[in-house]
Amino acid sequence: MENILEVRDLRVWFPIKKGVFALTSGYVKAVDGVSFDLRRGETLGVVGESGCGKSTTSRAILLLNKPCGGTIKVNGVDITKISGKDEMKYRRTVQVVFQDPHAALNPRHTVLDILTEGMIYHGLCKPEERREKATELLKAVGMPLDILDRYPHEFSGGQRQRLCIARAISLKPELLICDEAVSALDLTIRAQVLDLLEDLKKKLGLSILFITHDLGVVQHVADRIIVMNKGKIVESGDASEVLKHPKNEYTKRLMASVPKIGKPLS
Repeated sequence: MENILEVRDLRVWFPIKKGVFALTSGYVKAVDGVSFDLRRGETLGVVGESGCGKSTTSRAILLLNKPCGGTIKVNGVDITKISGKDEMKYRRTVQVVFQDPHAALNPRHTVLDILTEGMIYHGLCKPEERREKATELLKAVGMPLDILDRYPHEFSGGQRQRLCIARAISLKPELLICDEAVSALDLTIRAQVLDLLEDLKKKLGLSILFITHDLGVVQHVADRIIVMNKGKIVESGDASEVLKHPKNEYTKRLMASVPKIGKPLS
């Protein structure tokens, strides 16, 4: 199967500054030599505790953190070397759903503004088509169609996250990064949002990089899993194999410490 994402020897180090002159005395190696692939149409789970480097990895892929080494290729293009129009085009290819839907939505914007601003900016929607395009997105994420003139504070956390997902797919991305996208939701709503993501993946042909600290969530959505600890990958493989027969002690501790939700392992 063709790879949409190829990460090789990725390193993201942050300097430690000390003294009056703020000289670099060392580095925090947030991501240190990480390599993995994401196949087209696949969901790859990236699992680990807070501080393990998983979100730093995603931010590097999103061009929000600058790597100090390694390569990140999307559709065969090393995105660490792109700029200008190529970078603008890339930002359509990869979209993200963050953990906190409240912080991710501008409280001064209506649902109509939130769902169509990006499409208009990238030339995917004419101003007169806004309501039609936004309504299509609401249908796709299972939201009521009469909410276009309402504001984010009028919705529950689960509904706001659906709006974030609708905004993410509005640009017709090929790769969707979900960075702890369901960890702020209660269990019932979490399962519903996971089902929505799985449905959208199939309908839209998405590839998903799903970042979480919870192996119970990963069993619901992931085809393959990589487990990170202290900036490195400590275990990887088919989701069912890793979850049923973990080899690394860190993975075993993770499995023992988190509740599982959703469908049982087959």
